[in-house]
Amino acid sequence: MREQARGRPVYFTEWNISSNPRDHYHDEPFAAAYAARIVLETDPFVEGYGYWTFTDIFEENYFPSIPFHGGFGLLNLHGIPKPIYRAFQLLHHLGNELLPVVGLHETVDVWVVRKSRSITVFLTNHAQPRHDIVTQRVDIRLTDAPAPLAATIERIDEDHANPRRQWREMGEPEYLSRAQVEELEAASRLVKEPFDVTYADGTVRFDVDLPPHAIAAVTLELTPEPPDGGAAT
Repeated sequence: MREQARGRPVYFTEWNISSNPRDHYHDEPFAAAYAARIVLETDPFVEGYGYWTFTDIFEENYFPSIPFHGGFGLLNLHGIPKPIYRAFQLLHHLGNELLPVVGLHETVDVWVVRKSRSITVFLTNHAQPRHDIVTQRVDIRLTDAPAPLAATIERIDEDHANPRRQWREMGEPEYLSRAQVEELEAASRLVKEPFDVTYADGTVRFDVDLPPHAIAAVTLELTPEPPDGGAAT
């Protein structure tokens, strides 16, 4: 792609997971896992991205009053973040140094990204509609790794950062009260939870279960490197 551009910057703009303005996948974790894969797989080839669009309040088409109607936006009509918004939030906090990963799977993809004081293992479990997908247990081993100070996990799936599910449990009201908006916004939030890993002989190891169309981000906090090569205390 960069060769075809002949040195010009390449931008991936006005893209979405579907061209259908009423696609229920836009409101579900499916979109989060799909978009995260697209971003990370195209990152080496482009200078930037332009997801289309930011909100379901969309002037090129009428929009219904139903809070989750499959619109194009990262946010719904009430400004409630969808799972895909939270996927971009996770991506935003990744570092910029991709580490090599060994291993292939039909639906699971893994990226390992380093920042100055942390390493994040970013995992997705995704397949196209009408393709087989099940929960997968993924065994991760990070070799030649420093001992982590702590580990946390953030998830996006059917049970995490999924306000549409909460809305359905409310009975799918067409018009929301302020209290319901606040409840759905709370249901959309990423939750950082402590996560157990093992460390031995320079290897960090852990297992993580990935439901269908899920994202998990496991972050290992590292000891800060001492300045000027001095010894850590």
